[in-house]
Amino acid sequence: MKQIPLAIGPEAARTFENFLPGPNAEALAHLQRLGTGAPPVYLWGPPGSGKSHLLHAVVERAQQQGAATAWFEAATPAPWQVPEHCDWIALDDCQALDPVQQQAAFALFVAAAGQGAVILAAGSVPPVDLEVREDLRTRLGWGHVFALRPLAEPEVRAALRREADRRGTFLSDEVMDYLLTRFARDLKHLMTQLDRLDEFSLSTKRAITVPLLKQMLAEGDE
Repeated sequence: MKQIPLAIGPEAARTFENFLPGPNAEALAHLQRLGTGAPPVYLWGPPGSGKSHLLHAVVERAQQQGAATAWFEAATPAPWQVPEHCDWIALDDCQALDPVQQQAAFALFVAAAGQGAVILAAGSVPPVDLEVREDLRTRLGWGHVFALRPLAEPEVRAALRREADRRGTFLSDEVMDYLLTRFARDLKHLMTQLDRLDEFSLSTKRAITVPLLKQMLAEGDE
């Protein structure tokens, strides 16, 4: 019988401090010095390249400074309501917005212009390739646009190691090798596997090893 694991603990906040820039240092530097009243910023790239992390980092910093923020994404049902006197508006997963959400997203730009809010947006493709209404595509592309690239393998290993250390979990090179050969090197997906592995280790009262990882994956396929 497996032990029911205790909660692992809250997910690490996605901040500037724990973002590994890798090839995305230019985008990071721009967002770190971004101030109120700035033109919009659009980040694009494949899954795991850090788009959502950077949006969260800006929002996190703004909230710490007492600014009003709003967050919208494809999973947020429309209609969308922008708080009064909002300073920062984040819009994630732009490539997946349905027609009603696209209309709501365009209204965000109108509201931002009236309130002096900064819009930060992200998607999987550049603005010109988004299958959205033309007026929204134009708004998303008229500010600063940054293409983000996934981390190289050494940087992915460093990110996994740092997260394991934060949890107080030992992640051996053998386990890391198996994760990186079994799964795509999408950091977000790999972090999800680390979540599963940590919980499975607690529930079975066994250390994290390659055999344990294989058992977890085999049971997950049943």
